[in-house]
Amino acid sequence: MPFLANTPVEKMTGPYARRWWALLVLCLSLLITVMANTSLIVAAPDMTTDLGLSSSDLQWVVDGYTVPYAALMLVLGAIGDKYSRRGALVLGLLLFAGGSVMGSMVDETSLVIVARAIMGVGAAVVMPATLSLLVATFPRSERAKAITAWAATSGLAVAVGPLVSGWLLEDHAWGSTFLINVPIAVAAVFGALALVPPSKAQGMGRIDYVGGLLSIVTVGSLIYAAIEGPHSGWGAGPVTAAVVAGAGLVAFIAWELRHPHPMLDVRKFALRPFTGSMLAVMFFFFGMFAVIYYSTQFLQFVLGYGALDTGVRLLPLAGAVFLGSAVTGMLAPKLGVKAMVVTGMAIGTAGMFLLTQIDKGSTYGDFLAPMMMLGLALGLAISPATDTIMGSFPESELGVGGGVNDTALELGGALGIAVLGSLLGTAYRDELTDLVGNRLPGEAMETAKDSVGAGLAVAERVAQDPSAGPQQAQAAVDAVHQAFAHGVAQTSLIGGIIMAAGTLIVLAVLPGRRGFAKQSTEPGARTTAREAATAREHTGATR
Repeated sequence: MPFLANTPVEKMTGPYARRWWALLVLCLSLLITVMANTSLIVAAPDMTTDLGLSSSDLQWVVDGYTVPYAALMLVLGAIGDKYSRRGALVLGLLLFAGGSVMGSMVDETSLVIVARAIMGVGAAVVMPATLSLLVATFPRSERAKAITAWAATSGLAVAVGPLVSGWLLEDHAWGSTFLINVPIAVAAVFGALALVPPSKAQGMGRIDYVGGLLSIVTVGSLIYAAIEGPHSGWGAGPVTAAVVAGAGLVAFIAWELRHPHPMLDVRKFALRPFTGSMLAVMFFFFGMFAVIYYSTQFLQFVLGYGALDTGVRLLPLAGAVFLGSAVTGMLAPKLGVKAMVVTGMAIGTAGMFLLTQIDKGSTYGDFLAPMMMLGLALGLAISPATDTIMGSFPESELGVGGGVNDTALELGGALGIAVLGSLLGTAYRDELTDLVGNRLPGEAMETAKDSVGAGLAVAERVAQDPSAGPQQAQAAVDAVHQAFAHGVAQTSLIGGIIMAAGTLIVLAVLPGRRGFAKQSTEPGARTTAREAATAREHTGATR
């Protein structure tokens, strides 16, 4: 057996013999790209202290990765389709590793953001390539199982990222959370060359670069506006970005409708299975990423857990993801996509509403049930939704399909952290002002209102001030804890309402089992025979 997998998928006469090993490589590649977001949440306190980050700086350290990641996936997925999906995977992993090396070595905020942006570009190449290679490599009868494993890996990364980051931070500086990506990426590169067969679209025409540019402008501007507007105020920059995003979306739709070979055939949004699944992915990760974002802060800043202890306490979420994935693998063929997706979203919404009970006296046990419900929900809903999205694209557009799915995932997560994170900050500041009043000097109060970490730092300085004393310092700590707990509860209420609305929308949009097969064969939908067959697989329908 040759060391390198050289035979293209398109030239194979039967299923690829080492496809499950190839899936392992694809899941490993996916793991580090998702971990790059979740691991940073645990490393943020150390980075803030070492680099002197303001809340705005920290926001852009996080979102320097997110903006290129979400904005570039569609066009880079199309490029991978045309030239080489495996080549795109390898190139993306190398870019990701290069950005990780840079991030581990620099000590200036601007350079850390640049390093994160390079990693984001690499991830934008890797993510759609993993899905397109998966669908190209596996026969139709096994794709649902393979996609379930892929989706479970993304859920696993949500919990494993903080765990690995916490373990490293026990004995190393925050740069180690970047450097750990390098050996994993290198292993994935060698694994891809040895185990993942080459694949590219057959007979694909010229790439619609104008449509690709419009998609980049639209998504990038939307995320920028969502991040800067709530955080820094709706000044000229965020408002301009929002206008550009709206104009870009209109131009993108108009261009794609008239282009003979569009980057993304927007007529697919007339297919209810496709649109409902896209909305499900977006709404779910809107809530999921936000909950992880503020739950880890509560565990660290309010309950006082270290980085490693915080990571360990997120592991039940990963276990729940695997449980949900196993259940959906058994039940989706019998009950259909709609039943699994809507049930998963309903469970996730209920978990979000449970977090409205958080207060200053809450313990880890108050977070355990909501996190496990969210993990179970992810396992139930995301793999059938992803399978449906990928099934809406012909073999020549698998990279585009992966880009569309992953853009929905990342856009939902970015909007969740931006919108709900902003609401959390506002609720925290308002409650802290009411609790503390004028008992802190003006400058100290403004610093304390910036974030929960800043508030605790101010309380520590109060403790060291001979004119204040330990009682006043403890009062400040209690106020910060209470204000942040209030913010978590209020934010969870708004997030729960948004997720509940999303669940109802998805319930209305997704068709039933018969509707899936019918929608897949309607004239004008530009659905291929393969898509129709995929829809029948999802629903358990027969000819």
